[in-house]
Amino acid sequence: MKIINLTERPEFADAVTDWLWQAFGSENSRAFFASVVKSCLTGADLPQTFIALDGETLAGTVGLWRCDLISRQDLTPWLAALYVDEAYRSCGLGQQLQEFVLEQSRRSGFRQLYLYAEFTGYYERFGWKYIGDALDYPDKPVRVYHQSL
Repeated sequence: MKIINLTERPEFADAVTDWLWQAFGSENSRAFFASVVKSCLTGADLPQTFIALDGETLAGTVGLWRCDLISRQDLTPWLAALYVDEAYRSCGLGQQLQEFVLEQSRRSGFRQLYLYAEFTGYYERFGWKYIGDALDYPDKPVRVYHQSL
């Protein structure tokens, strides 16, 4: 398994967009996710999208974003949009993608990293500390996590 920046293989941008839209979006939000992915291809420091490849097969994706939760814009940066294709789940790829973003964040000079989730029990296993609740747009309760780098 190889994890790289999407900028190295932009031909996977549409597939990543579809994954994010289907996993995290609503009926009419594909254009939103397409714009997020497109902004990752500009070469800017943030946002960045990383992909996991098994040979030439797209296996997973994760982002390092300036902000992933509108109600908590005071926190930055964020591990965002972690998604593993169903065929690669329960094989440790989610953990590998998290570790990759943690290392990228350290290299970029960040001292903190955040994420949010609607569920409990997963991220805690990888050292994430629950720091409180927040609201995802428009009013969905979520859990906010933190990790010191």
